[in-house]
Amino acid sequence: MRVGLTFNLKKGQKAGLTADWDAEWDTEETIDAVKTALSTEHKVIPIEADENAVEKLKESRPDIVFNIAEGREGPNREAHIPAMLEMLGIPYTGSDPMSLSICLDKGRAKEILFFYRVSTPRFQVVSSGQEKIRLKNFPLMVKPLHEGSSKGVNNDAVVFTVSDLKNKIDEITLHYRQPVLVEEYLDGREFTAALMGNNGDMRVLPIVEIKFDSLPGDINPIYSYEAKWIWDRAETPLDIFQCPADVDGRLKNKIEKITLKAYKSLGCRDWCRIDVRLDSKGNPHILELNPLPGILPRPEDNSCFPKAARTAGMSYNEMILNVLNIARKRYGI
Repeated sequence: MRVGLTFNLKKGQKAGLTADWDAEWDTEETIDAVKTALSTEHKVIPIEADENAVEKLKESRPDIVFNIAEGREGPNREAHIPAMLEMLGIPYTGSDPMSLSICLDKGRAKEILFFYRVSTPRFQVVSSGQEKIRLKNFPLMVKPLHEGSSKGVNNDAVVFTVSDLKNKIDEITLHYRQPVLVEEYLDGREFTAALMGNNGDMRVLPIVEIKFDSLPGDINPIYSYEAKWIWDRAETPLDIFQCPADVDGRLKNKIEKITLKAYKSLGCRDWCRIDVRLDSKGNPHILELNPLPGILPRPEDNSCFPKAARTAGMSYNEMILNVLNIARKRYGI
């Protein structure tokens, strides 16, 4: 088959933009690893997801596209390439434009989770530190509404006073130019679950636990931007993950059940990574869904979806080809 590979390549620092502006995009190493995996069975057509992408897709007309493009601008950026592909009638891997846009809007995603009675921390979306906050119990989490890859979620995203809350809201609106999610902070263990499949062939891969005791002692126990991209680096990896997670059968079943329900509630397809945190009573709650999960190839990169796949007995190449084949099955290809 002729398989297109749509991606956004990291560009490095740019004047006037936050240091994490391209954190969601992929390195040449990751793009090459996906291309290599697909090339073991198919002819691969790399297509960077820039302003010329639609013309490249029209000219090349791949049989199917393996999409890892996070998009360039705006709250619906993850939907841009899938929307182009639907317009052109080209099949592609992963979720559709609507699900991608909703999952990137943390507030809308949580509204749908509430509707389907999927447990998620209580929250409020605000646009200014001057707005009245209904959540009264500190600490609280403060995040940009439309970001992924821990962009804007620094160690000080956990706030303990009204003054710090207002300052953090104003900081995010200034630097990221978008609304802010204020969320109840849960003080239990944190996990992430990698899911593959559709309808009757859904599979939850071995659960990953994030072990915050490997972080510096004075650091908040959250998977912050610093923890993900600064302290935990390939050359000096932190012992921050355990896979499979050390959970008993009851908790494992709870996490699998809630992540499967969240996956279906948001209309996800083919694959997704879902972040989960426990409350003080040990009950799991959905933090967010990542329908375009990070897939850094090397084990020392500590990328959670490949880590779960390796624990399940899949090589990196097998993981990529499995996702492609799940999408092919969905299209009847």
